[in-house]
Amino acid sequence: MRPKADWHALAMKGDSLMDEQSLNGVGADAKAAAADAAKEARRAMMLDGPLTRTILVIALPMVFSMLVDSIYNMTDTYFVSQLGITATAAVGINDSVLNYIRAIAMGLGTGTASILSRMLGAERVDEANRLGTTALIAGIGFLTCVAAVAFIFIDPLVVLLGATPTVKPYSLDYARFILLGTPFTAGEVIGGYLHRSEGNTRLAMVGTVSGCVVNVALDPILITVCGLGVAGAAIATTIAKVISFSILMFPFITRRTMLQIRLRYFKPTMDMFWEVMQMGLPTFLRSFLMHTAFVVLNNVAGHYSDVALAAVSISRKSLGFVSSAIMGFGMGFQPLAGFCWGAKRYTRVRKAFWKCSMIGWVAVAVIGVVMSFMSKYLIGIFTNSKDPEIIRLGSLMLVSSLLCMMPHVWSVVINGLAMALGKPIQSALLGTTRSFIALVPCILIFSHFFGVNGLAVSQAAADVLSLVIVIPVAMSLLGQIHQAEKEVGHVERHPDKGLRHLSRRD
Repeated sequence: MRPKADWHALAMKGDSLMDEQSLNGVGADAKAAAADAAKEARRAMMLDGPLTRTILVIALPMVFSMLVDSIYNMTDTYFVSQLGITATAAVGINDSVLNYIRAIAMGLGTGTASILSRMLGAERVDEANRLGTTALIAGIGFLTCVAAVAFIFIDPLVVLLGATPTVKPYSLDYARFILLGTPFTAGEVIGGYLHRSEGNTRLAMVGTVSGCVVNVALDPILITVCGLGVAGAAIATTIAKVISFSILMFPFITRRTMLQIRLRYFKPTMDMFWEVMQMGLPTFLRSFLMHTAFVVLNNVAGHYSDVALAAVSISRKSLGFVSSAIMGFGMGFQPLAGFCWGAKRYTRVRKAFWKCSMIGWVAVAVIGVVMSFMSKYLIGIFTNSKDPEIIRLGSLMLVSSLLCMMPHVWSVVINGLAMALGKPIQSALLGTTRSFIALVPCILIFSHFFGVNGLAVSQAAADVLSLVIVIPVAMSLLGQIHQAEKEVGHVERHPDKGLRHLSRRD
């Protein structure tokens, strides 16, 4: 077995060789050697690198990437809010259009990445190349067809999503351009997951950040200077997706990744799609049902007033910033756990799970307290209205949800563990509990008995209620890991000392 210190030396060697090739432009053999060294360095880090450092190296770029992705929507909301309450509400409603597209792409991406990380951990590279290429091409094609159907029925679609008569014109302007950019949105999401499957979260981050910078730059120009209003925000987002997709594809084209994306690897089979669907279904259901719950939330809020609808939309943007970081952390943990599970490093999987849980709990506790004190300011950023009810309702929803975020953190980390272990049923259950199974009843019940204030605290109530399912699933998965450890001889039970670890390499 490779000594633990070697992973760092390999990483340094791989990075330096890649840098030399990019600077000096030397021959194909040297470039191939550099690429191989970089791949070996990533593998060494995943299996033998110091655990805390490895988690942070993989997860932090993913967290940052998800935060930047959240900024996409927050930027649109900030500039559109200058156009009035109805325009702000329209952007909140039409988030569902983009998010439904992303839900399907995320399902394909996470299902593929879950399988790929285990394939790469087991060194089944040719199979991984075929799966990665097929998933990317098929995903873009399928989502383009979905967007075409949605475009035909766009009028009833925005009404179904919660648009009131006063909000509908703005909603149509936004939705049309979002749907036109669907192929690039799909490619960006799936391409990012392909990078993450090999632990290459930095490349995924660069693609997302680049698109965000473009979006931030174009929003004021297209919305205000060009006078395009809400449509300008959608156009800026679509252009940003094109940029992100192009950047994410570049490393595959230039062979700087473990995976190779080539047309010759496009070999779809029903077995392949079925396996991806099984593993991706939990993520798809979580995202799809979460946004369906938000559609319910929008419709209930719209029943009260456009002010309530705008307040819900704004508070969701601020909460989305924290939720995106949590999701990024869980998505960063999943490839590490899957890679180690595929390599039969079960003790490392267990230790990574508990370390990620502790890091997540501490981080969200600190962030929740800080943002709670700043809640009125954060809500006020996204509205130019002087109506105090927007600030009050938005702050109530934001603070109550922030103070109940710790169950959400654990749910996401456990979901990543279920994906890594190839447990789609448990993952599907976890993915839908907080976002739908618990949330929709809380929305309907709390709003019925406590009015608009009950609506505002429904997400916090759903987070607490979700623990009823989260804790038993966690116990089941950890039991399976312990059993696997015993089978490979990493753990031995002694009647007088309980569990004693025989292997110290993790």
